[in-house]
Formats: sequence, C-alpha cells, structure tokens
Amino acid sequence: MTAAPAEERAAFIRANTRLLAPPLAPEMRLHLADEAVELWTKTETQLQASGLPPPFWAFAWAGGQALARWIGDHSGRIAGRRALDFASGSGIVAIAAALAGAAKVEASEIDPFAQAAIALNAAANGVSVDVLAEDVIGQDRGWDVVLAGDVAYERDMAAAAFAWLEGLARRGALVLVGDPRRSYLALDRLECVAEYSVPTSRALEDAEIKRTGVFVFKAAREKRESRDAGAP
Repeated sequence: MTAAPAEERAAFIRANTRLLAPPLAPEMRLHLADEAVELWTKTETQLQASGLPPPFWAFAWAGGQALARWIGDHSGRIAGRRALDFASGSGIVAIAAALAGAAKVEASEIDPFAQAAIALNAAANGVSVDVLAEDVIGQDRGWDVVLAGDVAYERDMAAAAFAWLEGLARRGALVLVGDPRRSYLALDRLECVAEYSVPTSRALEDAEIKRTGVFVFKAAREKRESRDAGAP
C-alpha cells in the first residue's frame, strides 16, 4: 500500500470534516467528522487504497477529551514544560497542552492521515505542535509531561505502552492517561485523579455519555512518598 501524498491527505481531511468544538474542550476547534461509518468507507474507497487504518483522527474520543479538560483546568502543571502526546490521533491532547503554555509539544503518531490532521488542527488553533511520525514506545527524550489518551483498546499495544509509560513515571515525568476504562487499561497500576462525563457518539461507543477517568501511575506516587519519607 502506498500512502497518499501529504497534500491529498490534507485535502481529504478538509473535505470530509468540519471545524467543531469537542464538548469537553470548547476552547478549541478540530477537524471532526459528522458521520463515522461514512468516513470509514471513504477512507478506503475514495482514496483507492485498501488496508488503511481506521480514521481515529476524525473523532474526539472520550479519553482525549477528558485529558484535554484536565489540562485546561490544571494548566500550571503543564506550562513551561516539554510535553509528549502519545498516539495523538486528532491532536486534541497535544493542542490542549500547547494552549496551556507548554514550552514544547510533540505528538507521536504512525498513521499518515492522523499526522496531517494534527498539523491542520494545530494550525486551526494557532499553536505549534511537532509531529513525530514514528513509534516512540521504549524511547525517553527527557519529556517532563507524557500524555496518553485512549490507548487501551488493543491488548498487545496496551501492554507495551503501559510498561513504557510506567517507566517514564518512575523516572519522574508527569504521566497522565485518559480512558473510559476500556478492556486493556492497566487499572491495577493506575489511580484515578479526575473523572468526567464525556458526550460521545453511539456510532463509536456503547453509550452517549462515557464516564472517563484521568489516571496517574501508582508507582510514581509511591516513589514520591518513599523519597519524602527519607528526607531529613
């Protein structure tokens, strides 16, 4: 399969989405699809390609919306820091970090259409987001903040991602996970710091409102407590 040229991907996104405000992040605008099934079909047929990834980039998923809201309400935890948005999709979380005043925001994404969507959405919100067109699992580039929304939907990917994210949290990064408690969320290693009722689409989810948490790793809190207990 040959990926569509960058200009064609951007044109496809503009033609099949509208600039809309996600319900939990009304301060931003994203190129979002009105109809999930129709766009899923177009992604393959209109571009005359097969096996393209589903257009996750065209929807504001519950975990990403929850993270974006948390970031907007706690901008002091993000401002002036280097942030990574892992598996960024539409870029909603990366854009929230940029709007919160992060010194630098990177968004990792392996889907070429999502990469184009992130660039378009960042421009629509007047912020700078550097797209990392690669799988960054296992890497540590010294990020101060690492954000991961909706990454618990596939077992093997989730297992690798959470092992890596937990390592970054132990190192001292602020690692935040947004998820509506999907099957492969590592709940035994996480604790919920905030919860939101997120409006979603029945075409995408099993309910119109998804109770969605923002989580941190228990290991990071335990490490802080151990360090504080040993302090003079």
